Amino acid sequence: MYSKILVLRFPKDIVDKPIIANLVRDYNLSFNILKAQIFPRKEGMLVMDLRGESEDFENGILYLDSLGVSVEPVGQGIRRDDERCYQCGACTAVCPTGALHVKRPEMEVLFESERCSACELCVKTCPVRAMIVAFDRELA
Repeated sequence: MYSKILVLRFPKDIVDKPIIANLVRDYNLSFNILKAQIFPRKEGMLVMDLRGESEDFENGILYLDSLGVSVEPVGQGIRRDDERCYQCGACTAVCPTGALHVKRPEMEVLFESERCSACELCVKTCPVRAMIVAFDRELA
């Protein structure tokens, strides 16, 4: 079973189409929606955990691409401002996926964006707001 957390961006002319339903039905994939922002006649954004057999997954991504849906790894929308971060480790206590963790014995806080689920708990917890989530491009 292959699984990946992705950010999908839907062009405004297809936000009303049953694209995710087609992924499930036609490509035997399952999903968990983690975040969504979709409005009529505007670009839509969806963060989801997509799962399935490797070949089905690849074919599903090709289907999305053929419709003009932009598919990005979730890590592209999340980053840490290393100049602000003072390595307190508060974020590691709330990170459900271990994307933020302490490297021992150095006691350095590491961020592995590919493990991130975009829950944004770290943003709320960080005392200096060093974690930055920027999925929301101008949704026009």
